[in-house]
Amino acid sequence: MADIVQHVQQQQQEVEEEEDLKKLILPDISCLPVSPPSSVVTNFVRYFALDFMKPGHDQYVYRHANGLCVIGLAPTHVALKSEGGVSSVDFNVGKSDRSEFKVTGKRKKNAQHFQPNSILCNVQSGDTSYIIRCCVKGSLLEVNNRLMNNPGLLNTSADRDGYVAIVMPRPADWLKIKETLVTFDEFTKQRKLE
Repeated sequence: MADIVQHVQQQQQEVEEEEDLKKLILPDISCLPVSPPSSVVTNFVRYFALDFMKPGHDQYVYRHANGLCVIGLAPTHVALKSEGGVSSVDFNVGKSDRSEFKVTGKRKKNAQHFQPNSILCNVQSGDTSYIIRCCVKGSLLEVNNRLMNNPGLLNTSADRDGYVAIVMPRPADWLKIKETLVTFDEFTKQRKLE
């Protein structure tokens, strides 16, 4: 009789362990978000440069774990708020056309070294032209050439396909720059986006 009771208890314990395992593997559907988080949210730490050089010139700096920073226009940038949004993007600024240089190799040969106030491009919105700056001290690795043919990406998808550039700051430079930026939570509070 004791063997039967022990066998029943063992089966009950196995069933309970199996249920616990199912709970770990299969999430409760009611606890899942309506849509999965975007790749920006899961892969980057989001920082913002508020009123960078001029009022209303808010830009984002999304930093990846590998140290690369993606630079773009924050949703509160004045160019995105004007009627009609951004109509053209020009990477030809001053003495050089940012869209024509190419960075190659592991050591990022030919990379241009930029200061935070270095100009990346000019953005036309309505009758006004806005200067978009680097925000980060580092090596410019790439600009988003698709913006020249499709500037509307800034209006519809500024935080993904409408990024402006990718910059690689040195770790010591990043620590200094990070102090001047605000986090996503601070950005939403200061711009009252909650």
